[in-house]
Amino acid sequence: MPGIRTYWNTLKYLKPIQFYGRILLRFYRSKVDNALAPRLRLLKGNNWKQPVQRRRSLIGPEHFSFLNRAYSLADYGWDNPAIEKLWRYNLHYFDDLNARDAKSRKKWHKALLTRWVRENPPAIGTGWEPYPTSLRIVNWIKWVLNGNALPSECLQSLAVQLRWLFKRMEFHLLGNHLLSNAKALLFGGLFFQGSEADKWFKTGIKVLQGQLSEQILSDGGHFERSPMYHLIILEDLLDLINICQAYNYPVFEEWIATAQKMLNCASVMRHPDGDVPFFNDAAFGISPTFEELLAYAKRLGINVSKAVSENVWLEETGYLRLENRDAVLFFDAAPVGPDYLPGHAHADTLSIELSLFGKRVLVNLGTSVYEVGSDRQFQRSTDAHNTLMVDSQNSSEVWGGFRVARRARVHNIICSLYDGVAVAEHDGYCHLHGKPVHRRHIHIMDDLIEVTDIVRGFGKHIIQGAWHLHPDIEIVSDGGIKEKGICLKVPVGNEMCDVAVIVQGPVELTIERCNWYPEFGSSVPTQRLVYRCYEMLPVSITTQFKWGSGISKW
Repeated sequence: MPGIRTYWNTLKYLKPIQFYGRILLRFYRSKVDNALAPRLRLLKGNNWKQPVQRRRSLIGPEHFSFLNRAYSLADYGWDNPAIEKLWRYNLHYFDDLNARDAKSRKKWHKALLTRWVRENPPAIGTGWEPYPTSLRIVNWIKWVLNGNALPSECLQSLAVQLRWLFKRMEFHLLGNHLLSNAKALLFGGLFFQGSEADKWFKTGIKVLQGQLSEQILSDGGHFERSPMYHLIILEDLLDLINICQAYNYPVFEEWIATAQKMLNCASVMRHPDGDVPFFNDAAFGISPTFEELLAYAKRLGINVSKAVSENVWLEETGYLRLENRDAVLFFDAAPVGPDYLPGHAHADTLSIELSLFGKRVLVNLGTSVYEVGSDRQFQRSTDAHNTLMVDSQNSSEVWGGFRVARRARVHNIICSLYDGVAVAEHDGYCHLHGKPVHRRHIHIMDDLIEVTDIVRGFGKHIIQGAWHLHPDIEIVSDGGIKEKGICLKVPVGNEMCDVAVIVQGPVELTIERCNWYPEFGSSVPTQRLVYRCYEMLPVSITTQFKWGSGISKW
């Protein structure tokens, strides 16, 4: 059970509106407004462009697959508490209306739309919470704009949902949730017409303008520092530009500029395989890919270059990309997130991810659950990332499902992009005796990457770190660890390339089994190289990753 100090270090950063918003949502019960829906706004011309199409989730007339788990409505209904809440959220989004090959499932979609209205009365259950309501509103309207017709009862329900959402926007959470609420109101305000629709539209625009300027940083990054959520918010922005163009509403110039900045940032924050590194909450299959969003932006007439220079420092977001002919390395020198909204943060400060020859080699372990429990706690922990712990403590005090109390602050960043050097330190362990400070120095060279970790302070401490390997990487060992290092086999086409990992310092090395969590509901066995010591500070540990000629004989 968290103590008073933990609660204080969590709550002290919240904005007053977050306290007020929680009280309002808990005690204020607005009445459901079942008045007739406003008239639809006339859509002149055909300026609506095809949005990004997600993966199929409706696998039968009433069978759904989300988060690598499949259930049926006949067996579980719309809101069975035996199923994790995130899965139930997805059930109420109606993403499949606009998924790949959606036209082939049109009859199923129409039946589900009317069934949802019939079996989910207003303001009751998970489906009427503000976030799933927001996503469902947008998906229903997109479905119509893609050439379909909502049944009359669904049009009426859509208006009721918009009225309900208008009174229950998530000011207690802010961040990506509030932006999704505002997006839905803008969609509804353009889809319908009249004074009520104008009210939705004006509120949506007002909130969006404020949130976009706050949430999107000067280098194009999203302030929650999750590469996955960055792509989700970028899709939201492109959708907003799309619907404004479709209804001939003038698009704000700053929206176009913001989309361009976000696309540039997204082009930096992707491995050679095209997908995101796992910093903070991140997984495959949740957001669109960069290439999908780039193609969407081009359909909307937004120009952007996807070329990335070798070394990039996203200075305000806090991530660095170091690159040479063979390697792409990402370095997390970022804050855990905005102080008042660290819900998607992990204790991953100063962690790295690495691809060699286009293949992921070092991976943070990822995110497979949002439910409170041991899996969620471990996946957010420092131990699940390519960085080190002091005295078995997390660098930031992650707890619950989405809470952070004490959090690490990054200081003294040095970046020499021309030389391939990046240095940063954090104070996440300064609360321990001896006030340890972790400093990491990275140098990327032609066929060598050197990572030096220095923990300075006073007294004797347990230092433990790990290098987590992608499941495709093979460890080659002859009866144990040789000379404080191992040899890896990295697949390159039909061949395997040797990579030596050598750890220098007063440490003991072990190879341990662990799991990689590339998607929600997914767990893939892999291995990691763990280094440990119990020494007086300061301690210096250097890890070298070497490849090229002569390594096979090492």
